[in-house]
Amino acid sequence: MRDRRGTYTGYGVACAIVWAVIVAILAAQGKKDKLRIVLPVCGGWWIGWISATIARYVYPPPKSQPPWARNHHG
Repeated sequence: MRDRRGTYTGYGVACAIVWAVIVAILAAQGKKDKLRIVLPVCGGWWIGWISATIARYVYPPPKSQPPWARNHHG
């Protein structure tokens, strides 16, 4: 299996784990007032993450070209 550290996927998995830990700790401690603040922030983060992922799929970054294949104008 390919190493996922340092990749967009790896970052997404790590963020999901961190959000799950934060929410689980607050829920376990019974801090409903804090959960009312954290859950919308977490949801907003996920909406942003999903939209960025869709954008990366629809508009992928350009592939790198060797210097001799680049189009030089000027």
